[in-house]
Amino acid sequence: MPSTAPRKPALATLLLIVLPVILFLLSFLLGRYPVAPLTVIKVIAARFLPITPDWPPVVSSVVLDVRLPRVIAAMVVGGGLAIAGASYQGVFRNPLVSPFTLGVSAGAGFGAAVAILLFGERYATQACAFVFGLLAVALCFTMNRFFRLNSTIALVLGGVIVGSLFTALLSLLKYVADPNSKLPVIEFWLLGSLSSVSTADLVPVLVVTIPSAILLLALRWRLNVLAMGDEQARIMGVEVGRLRLVLILLSTLIAASAVSISGIIGWVGLVIPHFARIIVGPDFRRLLPATLSLGACYLLIIDDLARTVTSAEVPLGILTALIGAPVFMLLLGRGKLGWA
Repeated sequence: MPSTAPRKPALATLLLIVLPVILFLLSFLLGRYPVAPLTVIKVIAARFLPITPDWPPVVSSVVLDVRLPRVIAAMVVGGGLAIAGASYQGVFRNPLVSPFTLGVSAGAGFGAAVAILLFGERYATQACAFVFGLLAVALCFTMNRFFRLNSTIALVLGGVIVGSLFTALLSLLKYVADPNSKLPVIEFWLLGSLSSVSTADLVPVLVVTIPSAILLLALRWRLNVLAMGDEQARIMGVEVGRLRLVLILLSTLIAASAVSISGIIGWVGLVIPHFARIIVGPDFRRLLPATLSLGACYLLIIDDLARTVTSAEVPLGILTALIGAPVFMLLLGRGKLGWA
């Protein structure tokens, strides 16, 4: 693996730690209901310390019930998609792979559409999106084993096939959905949004995402070994097949959890790992934490823009595509897509 190192690692590390904290606090100040910075700090601190409230009850509701779950959701989804993307790129040794390569987005979109048509209930939508996202990846592995292909390229191609299948099934569901009630809900979910996220929605996502991300970070040095190639990894005593399966499972759990709460938000898991690689280099021991931080900051900024720039909230999937596509093209034109 190339040993490109950042010129100022200490400064980059400090920035990647401080920036999410600053953006986290600033995001509470944005919105149609103005709240003073000191009041935000006191409202949050009052949850843990014996502070007598000197603010109206509506301020507590805005900060704790509306903005806090949304800010946390944006950081969890952005960081989760980004670290899953970096992990996938390392596992497949391909800088063009994203969390949705194995059909996670198509499967989750189909599952969400099924739940909207049959149940019309938010928690069912979240659960079905998560289950079908995992099912899509399971089908890819089943296909790989059934045809005895046993290669990463076959897995990627299996993802294309499974993704196309679920996309076709999703189109069929949209065709039969009621155009006045169900179809707009399906379309809005597919565009991606965090506008209605509540604390209750966050709990199952955090339960899955945090342990998976911790395990992924604990295994990040093994991604360096995988990136050297299967043969070299086996020489170094690594059980390649088992390690690859574990890394894909953890990444898929994170990606499916993120999609289940936010809808389809593309480009984050594809573009952010390349930015992190430019800042901290290709070593996955530094790359994964940096990707996690940058992804959280990026989607938080995007969500802040979505809820403040216009009176009608712009879906997150549209904004990430409008920004991600030209940025990715710029990186491609400057030769910044790779492992160095």
